Amino acid sequence: MDKKHTIKDIAKLAGVSKGTVDRVLHKRGKVSPAAFEKVNEVLKVIDYEPNLIARNLKNNKIYRISILLPDPNIDPYWLACISGIEDAIKEFKAYNLSIGIFYFNPEKKKSFLKASETVMELAPDAVLLAPLFHKETLEAIQKFDSKNIIVNTYNNQVESSLVKSFVGQDLFRSGRVAAKLLDSIAEAGQIAIIHIDESYKNAVHMQEKERGFRTYFEEKENSSHNITTLKLKNPNVELNFNTFLDENTNLSGIFVTTSKAYQVAKIISEAKEKKISVVGYDLIDDNVTYLQDGIIDFIIHQNQKRQAYLGVTSLVEYFLFQKEIPEKILLPIDIANSENAVYYIE
Repeated sequence: MDKKHTIKDIAKLAGVSKGTVDRVLHKRGKVSPAAFEKVNEVLKVIDYEPNLIARNLKNNKIYRISILLPDPNIDPYWLACISGIEDAIKEFKAYNLSIGIFYFNPEKKKSFLKASETVMELAPDAVLLAPLFHKETLEAIQKFDSKNIIVNTYNNQVESSLVKSFVGQDLFRSGRVAAKLLDSIAEAGQIAIIHIDESYKNAVHMQEKERGFRTYFEEKENSSHNITTLKLKNPNVELNFNTFLDENTNLSGIFVTTSKAYQVAKIISEAKEKKISVVGYDLIDDNVTYLQDGIIDFIIHQNQKRQAYLGVTSLVEYFLFQKEIPEKILLPIDIANSENAVYYIE
């Protein structure tokens, strides 16, 4: 049947009062077994589905979602996330929602902890966070869970049974994709995995990318490349990388595991006698410039805007429509080069 049945229609068909139907539908109050059976028989015949939108508009509860976001003024990679969050807010603006963003310095653990404490004091219904600091994130998740606050993560995954959902890419697989790309374009010689500006021991996303990258070459027979790892930290990135270049004259490829490939691309562009292939992450402006100039060969697009949007909407739909939150939402591993990058940039 295509007809949208009202409570009045159901009451008439079942031969009971509207109040009885309301109590059955909303599972509240007392209903006689006979009346309960009559109403449910009608519901089965008409294949009744409750109008969750109307129900939630009448619901006075305000669902509060807090988002812990690395400050895009410090790392522009996160700027697109704000756009994704704003899209979700506009989409559900008719509902009783309160969605707030709380920024932290992506280079300082204390800043993350302070932002987490601020959110904790507000006691929201759910938190969406980017777990840049593994140890501190696990501690924060435990505290949120102790207050019955749902936790979803995006961009970077942590192994915790207390996390409801993760939105992002398969980081291990993206590392393998980067390895395949460099294996295809880099001349025989040394390939460097470069981590910039984050504590490797406390950053699972870099560990997973490196693990995937190395696994690809470990499984490849007769590889013409040997792999090394280099950790660089500002303000000494340029000095230390130039020293590395001087000491490794057979360097043919670089895999940058963060959004800061532009920092090594700048230095490579000044060493014109060297042909070094570069693969990095994220279509931020500086990376796109070097991609178009041919210094960076490929960029893996993580679609952070989509990550943030899906992280918010999965929580909203859970609260408003009782839609189950998926354990994982894995996005495609998109590969951008100078020819197609424009199609990924808004």
